[in-house]
Amino acid sequence: MAASLNMDEVRGAFPALKTDQIFLDNAGGSQTLGTVAEAITDWLHTSNVQLGATYAVGKAATDKYKAGYAAAAKYVNAPVDEVVKQKVLGPSTTQLFRNLSYSLNFNPGDELVVSAIDHEANIAPWVDLAARQQLTLKWWRPDSTVNPKLTAEGVGPLLSDRTRLVAFTHASNILGTIHDVRGISKLVHAVVPQAIVVVDAVAYAPHRAVDVQALGCDVYAFSWYKVYGPHLSMLWAGRRAQAAMRSLGHFFNPSASLADKLGLGSASYELVPSLPAVVEYMKGKEEAIVAHEAKLQGLLLDYLKSRRGVVVHGETSSDPMLRVATVSFTVEGFDSQSFVEQVEKDSNLGFRWGSFYSNRLVEDFLGLGKTGVVRVGMVHYNTEEEIQILIAAFDKFLCPRE
Repeated sequence: MAASLNMDEVRGAFPALKTDQIFLDNAGGSQTLGTVAEAITDWLHTSNVQLGATYAVGKAATDKYKAGYAAAAKYVNAPVDEVVKQKVLGPSTTQLFRNLSYSLNFNPGDELVVSAIDHEANIAPWVDLAARQQLTLKWWRPDSTVNPKLTAEGVGPLLSDRTRLVAFTHASNILGTIHDVRGISKLVHAVVPQAIVVVDAVAYAPHRAVDVQALGCDVYAFSWYKVYGPHLSMLWAGRRAQAAMRSLGHFFNPSASLADKLGLGSASYELVPSLPAVVEYMKGKEEAIVAHEAKLQGLLLDYLKSRRGVVVHGETSSDPMLRVATVSFTVEGFDSQSFVEQVEKDSNLGFRWGSFYSNRLVEDFLGLGKTGVVRVGMVHYNTEEEIQILIAAFDKFLCPRE
């Protein structure tokens, strides 16, 4: 049995949790560890110089920056590879995916397979790439609109010997559903060995340990500001993906580093050295986090499923093997905006309504209105008491079980 979290220690690690606000919008961005804020302050106070200098402070600054990159690699279990540096940090996952798309060159008529239920960050770059290079865009649409899932069986018929890239999400930022990255990657590479598998892990990385070697994908990206860290993102790319890239960097810097190819100097110097604090905090907590979040989502899902007029969109099971603790729903008689605003009016609850940059999923695939879904984004520092407070607030507006 996994060890349980010490909630006093967990909540004590986040300064924002000392306030009365109940943070249930974590799928949009988590609260930041105090140790992360301290590392950023320390950099600005003691190391705020350009990298690569040979004087003492310059050397110390460079070492701290390198330590941030090393911690990022450790977090995803990136392979140790001194020939091809496989990670890049930048301002957002959206930006890094866009940079990646400009580094790839395919031939007219080559094919891109893109999930229709993803965040736009992992859709728009490939739509634009297809238009720029006269590629064929194939939409990967799950069969079900009730509980849509991306599966190896679903993508198989879309693959051909012209497939060059397959893009999808590890976990939906709306549905919470976890997809089988390993199984999908294995199938894609078996059918089309040269195809690049690109995975958006923004909604997955805050909830689960990451191992890119075990997953078998070629590109994996997420945002640290949703993983208790600074407003920074990370993209990892393996050999197959890097072999297909051209460098976007300066001509006089032909380094094999992915940061030189895609980064364009966009990783903030003061933020990168704070990443070791995130990795240190998460160490040894992975199983306990999964168990705790399973309890939280179980409480909320059981409640929502018991109420008339409520539709939970996506995975309705609280099984942590099937979903992360991001729960979205709609309520009969309310648009999502008015429901959230009514509940928030007399409470200190913070949660959201909208499409959350997954407009193709919410508006086109699920057929919902412009105000989208009500989304509750839970993470491990939330408590069962907070979910009970949320349920009590919902009780004022939702119909009881028939």
